[in-house]
Amino acid sequence: MDDKAFLETVVKALVDKPEDVVVERNIDERVVLLTLKVNPEEMGKIIGKQGQTARSLRTLLRIIGNKNNSYVNLKVYEPEKEGRSGGQRSEANDVDDLKL
Repeated sequence: MDDKAFLETVVKALVDKPEDVVVERNIDERVVLLTLKVNPEEMGKIIGKQGQTARSLRTLLRIIGNKNNSYVNLKVYEPEKEGRSGGQRSEANDVDDLKL
């Protein structure tokens, strides 16, 4: 089993919506980068308490990489959440909200 198939199999077993799991594989010389995308509601299941699940997945992927003489790294894709870009509202917007 290759690294991408392994990651897909494990993650699909962890989440409630396995159809939303997408793994992209990019190779640069001996480094393999796997980018994992899941439903935003299930990010907590992938990251785990204090990052324990993601850390364990990375460890297992490095073991698979060592077997194939490559370095495998995992990136968990986090979509930008609404309101993260400052979230500051102006007073004019607040006044407009109060107009009847």
